[in-house]
Amino acid sequence: MSNFMQKIKEQAKSNKKKIVLAEGSEPRTVKAAAAIIQEGIADIVLVGDENEIKKIAGDLDISKAEIVNPETSNKLEEFVNTFYEMRKAKGLTLEQARETMKNPLYFGAMMVKKDEADGMVAGAINSTANVLRAALQVVKTAPDTKLVSAFFIEVVPDCPYGENGIFIFADSGLVENPDAEALSEIAISSAQSFKALVGAEPKVAMLSYSTYGSAKSELVEKVQLATKLAKEKRPDLALDGELQLDAAIVPDVGKSKAPESKIAGQANVLIFPDLNAGNIGYKLVQRLAKAEAYGPITQGIAKPINDLSRGCSVEDIVGVVAITCVQAQNK
Repeated sequence: MSNFMQKIKEQAKSNKKKIVLAEGSEPRTVKAAAAIIQEGIADIVLVGDENEIKKIAGDLDISKAEIVNPETSNKLEEFVNTFYEMRKAKGLTLEQARETMKNPLYFGAMMVKKDEADGMVAGAINSTANVLRAALQVVKTAPDTKLVSAFFIEVVPDCPYGENGIFIFADSGLVENPDAEALSEIAISSAQSFKALVGAEPKVAMLSYSTYGSAKSELVEKVQLATKLAKEKRPDLALDGELQLDAAIVPDVGKSKAPESKIAGQANVLIFPDLNAGNIGYKLVQRLAKAEAYGPITQGIAKPINDLSRGCSVEDIVGVVAITCVQAQNK
């Protein structure tokens, strides 16, 4: 385990939060719940049928987990009525609200909205679209946020770059083709997330295949405009672009290609121009550099609800739960 994740876990333990695991009968999730409880990282709610969950758990100790079945919960009607009032103007009927609230993703999200829990993690067997649809319909966006986006925290072993090998890659999981305005918002949110989770000053690189106009195209112009907008909105941030990846993180290359830049060669927050680049980039680093990759972590939702890769391991789930706890503390 990296020093970064150890630090996140210790921070989670310092002010323990209650986290919903909506896929309560999924085997990796049950194993992760047992590990989280044993380590004292969070209080856990497993959503699903109690007999099924206990059968899957076998000899694992999940006795301290709260198990909630939406079908039989005494909160169901309250949650149904709340969701109906929220969505009736969009044509939702009371019966549709009831069926929707029996879905573990929606029930778990409503627990978070109602302060029955502090955050939720799902996605081991559900698509990102399904997890985030429940989050956005129930919990909604944070008041000061224009855009919900997603990032990965990459912890690269034996790496001299970034913050001792720690980076945020964004957007690597959600926003497919952000325009310049959206890209500027992703950059600002990612800087805030880096500060909150890593505890170091963010140095944000707006990535491109061009550095400071070395190439000219609409793709480059989008990143140039996004950089300009982000600087106008948050002149206090250490942010620059457009930069090629090597100019962003390698000091010698940064000095050569962008000598006047204050962050070239030092970047720890990498903003990719689109989801193709961001998703491919994080998986390349994860697989080829054997990096720990945590995410996709969402930013911009009113309360922390995070998605998992469907290829996630038990350790990945534990890590994302710990990060969700720290996000809840920061809320």
